[in-house]
Amino acid sequence: MKILIIRFSSIGDIVLTTPIVRCIKQQKPDVEIHYLTKKVFAPILAANPYIHQVHELGDHLQECIQNLKTVGFDIVIDLHKNLRTARVKKALRTESFVFDKLNVQKWFYVNLKINLMPDKSIVERYFDAIKSLGVRNDGQGLDYFIPDTDKTEHKDIPMSHWAGYVGFVIGGSFATKKLPIEKWQEIVAFCPIPIILLGGPEDRADAEMIAQIDPVKIYNSCGKFSINESADLVKKAKIIITNDTGLMHVAAAFEKPIIALWGNTTPQLGMFPYYGYNNLKNTISPELLHIENKQLSCRPCSKIGFDTCPKKHFKCMNNLDLSGIDIFIRKYI
Repeated sequence: MKILIIRFSSIGDIVLTTPIVRCIKQQKPDVEIHYLTKKVFAPILAANPYIHQVHELGDHLQECIQNLKTVGFDIVIDLHKNLRTARVKKALRTESFVFDKLNVQKWFYVNLKINLMPDKSIVERYFDAIKSLGVRNDGQGLDYFIPDTDKTEHKDIPMSHWAGYVGFVIGGSFATKKLPIEKWQEIVAFCPIPIILLGGPEDRADAEMIAQIDPVKIYNSCGKFSINESADLVKKAKIIITNDTGLMHVAAAFEKPIIALWGNTTPQLGMFPYYGYNNLKNTISPELLHIENKQLSCRPCSKIGFDTCPKKHFKCMNNLDLSGIDIFIRKYI
């Protein structure tokens, strides 16, 4: 049997699908698993031992569909659910499973602040979508496999950081999900060990401003490393302090202690760091600290984010209470 799993983007969303990949393969060893994602994100899955082949979506969806048709899939599992995935499923003409994005519940939560979202990770909703396949969640959390060629070495970071460091993930897909530079500078004072700033090329200028306050203690890695190399830096960190962004889920895959900083989004949307067992009420992760401004009636203002705060005050991040971070850090270093 050949199964195609579809998730086009992005880093965190793809990592959150890895329990599905693992559990299908381990519980149905004869199944051949294929995965369709955007070309830029294919390296995330390149070393995954449970995947037979990663198919890359480039600029031309129809060309990709024609290539997929030659494989002969028995099942398609759509974990993205948009117009393009609908085109893929229609073209392949085979049995398909689609997860519920809960868009109605999200609308009520974002627009009316009525929270009808289930108290569970999106990972568990993925499993709900394929329950008729007889595949169960093994509770082992997320996976991230780094190819040997992408593993970092001591020489890639300053010698001052070889004995251990805290990772600051300063990036984010939208400005309203990113902690302001001044708040990161506050957190620096809480860290008794070196710091590595993690992000993409677009975060480098902000990282330079953060690093200016202590260029020896803080190393700016933003834009210097590939996705997998950055993941390896996350793996080697003692603790990760992060915005709601992809490397947050990579950190959870490596079971790192995480301080998650929430701006316009909230953990209740289901995209919180997932260790394989935790929810937000009954099973709370001791290695996870959520920091969010719960006093604001405007949160969440979006299920994804904005370029600027719709209310113009950005209190969700500007007024974030950072107390407790120092205690958490010292617990794990």
